[in-house]
Amino acid sequence: MHRSRLRRALIWRWGVTSVAVGSLTVLLAAEGHAQTGVRTEAEVVAAAGAMTPFTTVEAESGTLGGGARVRSIKAGDPPPTVATLETEASGYSLVELKSTGDSVTLPNSSGRSANTLVVRASIPDAPNGGGITASLNLYVNGTYRQAITLSSQQAWNYRGATTNPDDPHAGGAAYRFYNEFPIWVTGAPIPAGSTITLRKDAANTAAVYDIDSVDLENVGAARTQPAGSLSVIDYGADPAFGQDSTVPIQNAVNAARQQGKSVWIPPGKYLTNSLVSKPLDFTGVTVEGAGMWRTTLYRKVPLPATSWRSQTLVGSGTTLRDLQIDSNAVWRDVGGPGGADYGINASGAGGWLVERIWTRHTDANWLSGSNGVIRDSRTADGYGDGFNINNSNVKNPDKLGNNITVQNNFARGTGDDSYATYSDAGAAGTNGQVTGAKILNNTAIAPWWANGLRVAGGQGVEVRNNLVNSVSSNSALDIGVFGDTGHPLESATISGNVLIGGGGWNSVRHGVRISSPNSASLFPDAYTNVTLTDNVMRGALRAGLYIDRTRVNVTLRNNTIDGPAQQGIWVASGVTGQGTFTGNVVKNLFPGQVATRNDSPGTFPITG
Repeated sequence: MHRSRLRRALIWRWGVTSVAVGSLTVLLAAEGHAQTGVRTEAEVVAAAGAMTPFTTVEAESGTLGGGARVRSIKAGDPPPTVATLETEASGYSLVELKSTGDSVTLPNSSGRSANTLVVRASIPDAPNGGGITASLNLYVNGTYRQAITLSSQQAWNYRGATTNPDDPHAGGAAYRFYNEFPIWVTGAPIPAGSTITLRKDAANTAAVYDIDSVDLENVGAARTQPAGSLSVIDYGADPAFGQDSTVPIQNAVNAARQQGKSVWIPPGKYLTNSLVSKPLDFTGVTVEGAGMWRTTLYRKVPLPATSWRSQTLVGSGTTLRDLQIDSNAVWRDVGGPGGADYGINASGAGGWLVERIWTRHTDANWLSGSNGVIRDSRTADGYGDGFNINNSNVKNPDKLGNNITVQNNFARGTGDDSYATYSDAGAAGTNGQVTGAKILNNTAIAPWWANGLRVAGGQGVEVRNNLVNSVSSNSALDIGVFGDTGHPLESATISGNVLIGGGGWNSVRHGVRISSPNSASLFPDAYTNVTLTDNVMRGALRAGLYIDRTRVNVTLRNNTIDGPAQQGIWVASGVTGQGTFTGNVVKNLFPGQVATRNDSPGTFPITG
């Protein structure tokens, strides 16, 4: 297993200086904590993020050939005002292949052979929208191996378009540039230590190929059918993607529920585009596939869709594992014409378990109920949140959002917060508060909209040991409340997270933001109460940590803020509350920037 982390070292340029500023130590060169019992920056970085079965190699770390070039942005550059290929790339960097003969060569540094790749790349949209398809050639150790097929049919949306989000001529601003392309390697696996080359040859006809990263993985054999399980094939499901399998799969689940058995979905790709009135409902049943690379449920929604619901329902007593859920959706609009719907929609007071699934081109994995766990899973190219812990915006004992755990998952290219808690009181203010949410050891890479981590209300929230790298539009971490009906954040502990970048183009954003309910809220006088300890915040495109209006109580202890483009910590004017800051380090400040700027000294005293 591999710890997902930033592969390219961040190099800072300023000289060595140490200055005491209140309760902060300001360092202009890397220096570890010296306090006994405190996690060092290196320890935090080593522990953050998901353990994954694949290794990610960033394209910009490779060897360029022909006229290939690296495109990138970094802290200190003018802050972005629109989405670009750079803002949506992991590490804010990519390799551009524009002319015949341009290439990038990357090592298989996974330590093992790789029989699969996931290439994250962008190619141009069609002139009138809808995308194009084009090949790109793959070489192993300099020898041609295969052509891989890339597409922009599920990329290039246009924010604010007056017709639909896929229309480039309706006044919208382009975003959502990338897609991921899982590939089975033709022939022998790629040996450890060998090289792969992506090269634009004469047969590769896209005008430009923008390469972000490549995952290398050695996928094991397909899992076998559990004893006593019911196979969906025996109920008429088609693993060859020829006939619709929605009703056969549901019939197998219904039979298993009645007989007290589990359901087996063998290797294959299963078409689920039936116009039945209900989505697949796995409540109360264990449903298992042969592995996320082996078993796929594919939602081929007739586009434009009309009142289409293709989500997968998980309820009390459900266990769902070892499969992939994909779709042909082209923009975000749950149940609407773009074809998107939730990946899984989990609820139930009796608990549920989801593990080792991979959702692609779906809306959020929507997680409510009580005592549910989702772990060891992936989501990519989403149209909504990656994983959202919530109370489903209703007052319902099956949808309380209590003690939900999201652990060791990998999210890349999500269309909203990669990981979120969302506690909504409802218009009448009677929905219960989300309690005991846990977001632990996850990785969030390059969400194209919103934040890497979002804590929006709740009580007893824990966000620990996560990695966020490169956020396009908003912040690496946003703490507070969502909307006027959102419950306040009564208590949260944010600890051991590595938060890289943030401060994107959607208005004025920062690396980390803390805020509270506004005057129009159902809870206008509520405070946000949060403790941040042992976090590492690197390379924010504006301020490292921004404390916003109006009522905030925050404890900052032993955090490191490294190389923000602007202030290390900025407290806005009009903030009321208390800041307790001890043992924090701000380092690698740019010339003219300060470690702490407090524009509310009379109402937000900082002690330490």
